Amino acid sequence: MKIFKNIILCTALICFAVNAHAIRIKDIASFEGVRENQLVGYGLVVGLNGSGDSGQTKFQIQSVVNMLERMGVTTSANDIKVKNVAAVMVTATLPPFAKQGNRLDVLVSSLGDAKSIAGGTLVMTPLKGADNQVYAVAQGSVLTNSFAFGGQGATAQKNHPTAGRIANGALVERELPNTLAGKSVLNLNLETADFTTASRIVTAINDKFKAPVATSRDSGSVALAIPESYANRTVEFIAALENLEVKPDVQAKVVLNERTGTIVMGENVRISTVAVTHGSLSLVIKETPRVSQPAPFSKGGETKVVPRTDLKVEEESRRLMVMPEGASIGDVVRALNLLGVTPRDLISILQAVKAAGALQAELSII
Repeated sequence: MKIFKNIILCTALICFAVNAHAIRIKDIASFEGVRENQLVGYGLVVGLNGSGDSGQTKFQIQSVVNMLERMGVTTSANDIKVKNVAAVMVTATLPPFAKQGNRLDVLVSSLGDAKSIAGGTLVMTPLKGADNQVYAVAQGSVLTNSFAFGGQGATAQKNHPTAGRIANGALVERELPNTLAGKSVLNLNLETADFTTASRIVTAINDKFKAPVATSRDSGSVALAIPESYANRTVEFIAALENLEVKPDVQAKVVLNERTGTIVMGENVRISTVAVTHGSLSLVIKETPRVSQPAPFSKGGETKVVPRTDLKVEEESRRLMVMPEGASIGDVVRALNLLGVTPRDLISILQAVKAAGALQAELSII
């Protein structure tokens, strides 16, 4: 019961905090074309202490041969038998408006059967985007914050030794085109599409600039016409509007997690008139056989096993709780607390209330 009350208290505090204050536009929407891009590359980690890929990983050996040939060393795959090299995939995220010379964090993950890449060094690896163009180059020491040691009888491992990070390990070599330059109309995309929120954003922007600058096309986007006073000053125009505060509308929704017993309910959740009772029936059957023996020196007596069954039926005594129409989350919590339900019991109750058509909210089970 204490856990149940804590969950509901946290839910209520979150809901009240969200609805008590307005949110900046920059926190609930983003401009079209201003986004991150994923980069990926294939490389080699060298300098491992015998924990690299085994000889069964053919592509790692071929990669070493190709690297040596580019450096002027002629060799063949049959001549290479190393255990201190691991083939890896390198990933990074290119932020919007990244400039040449900016540094990025990269993630390094083993591609073969290496036991650990801790302490290794990533050799210069080009990172490409979805258009197959190189946007950054990664190189540096891999930090895994882990270890893995073992012998024939025992092993010891901490964290995940086959994946690591190189802080500031990549240099940006190619810049993305500026998607905002030269535009007279900008599109603002909402993270959560909602007609009410879009309308409030339009009203806030138009009130700020005292002109019909913003128009809503649908529930997920707002079109912005750059005023003449901000011509060739797109950055200043964006800075002036993205800090405007609006109150986003919240959809009535109940999220249930049956695995953990977590329940999150929005403030706008309402319940129609419905009667709820909750109880359980417990049936216990216990067999206790006894042995019956004849009296001493009796004639014709036999020893037999006499069955004995104890039957016990228990049913919890719970009252029928009637929740009136339009009950809020607070009313629901108080009513169900009187029934003494747990979070997992509440999940079953809410599912039943939704099936009865009395829950005026979307029910999402994860």
